[in-house]
Amino acid sequence: MNLNTRNNVRIIGDGDGLPTMIMAHGFGCDQSMWRHLAPEFAGRYRVILFDLVGSGGSDLAAYDRQKYSSLQGYADDLLELIDAYASGPVIFVGHSVSATIGVLAANLAPEKFAAQILVGPSPRYIDDGDYRGGFSEDDIADLLDTMQANYLGWSSTMAPAIMGAPDQPHLAEELTNSFCRTDPAIAKHFARVTFLSDHRADFARSTTPALIMQCSDDLIAPMEVGAFMHRAMRDSTLVVIANHGHCPHLSAPDASIAAMQAFLDAPAPAPAPAQ
Repeated sequence: MNLNTRNNVRIIGDGDGLPTMIMAHGFGCDQSMWRHLAPEFAGRYRVILFDLVGSGGSDLAAYDRQKYSSLQGYADDLLELIDAYASGPVIFVGHSVSATIGVLAANLAPEKFAAQILVGPSPRYIDDGDYRGGFSEDDIADLLDTMQANYLGWSSTMAPAIMGAPDQPHLAEELTNSFCRTDPAIAKHFARVTFLSDHRADFARSTTPALIMQCSDDLIAPMEVGAFMHRAMRDSTLVVIANHGHCPHLSAPDASIAAMQAFLDAPAPAPAPAQ
């Protein structure tokens, strides 16, 4: 399998001697969504961009419904990309569902990850008892039914709501177009896998240092989700970005870059004293 073709891999930065940062986009998107952030870090990292199989410029022939019937299939792909293209433990940056994909991969091979930056993550989208994911079971059922019946109509309605950023309408149009370019059959399958998943236990098992970047007003991942993950992840930092929408790397790039740089530049905590 040619990984470069499968995942449309692109590498920026000088590379030689630099640690590796790998960026993974969210549902219905592609690697172009990192265009504001990637150049900012290319001077200090070898930055790897790629498209999830079934998205962007990936090889659609590589989409296997059985393999990608869970997010673990994408996590396995991520580990293959790290083995093939990275140098040393990586800084992983994942948006939305790719934040979960990164956590799954890091839990399998923690030695391959130096840190995780999770942008708008959510371990579970459906409310469950005291846990608030932002959606009821009926909400998600209606969402998936609407996608099934009229994917293009769903895209034109949901993309602006997901993007938010009402003062930047071109971003909502961009996300709508990105959704509409995605193969509808693949998008419907990926949406079902994404929105019905529950990875709260996987986030709680994570030992990799993590930055949780939470937006102050996010339809997909409300504030309670970020607070839950910060409590669950033993080595995490929570930063709230003042932003309306689910894509701060597009609608609030300066604040996103500042939060990432502060996290990456923070000194490592001192080891606990011997007992």
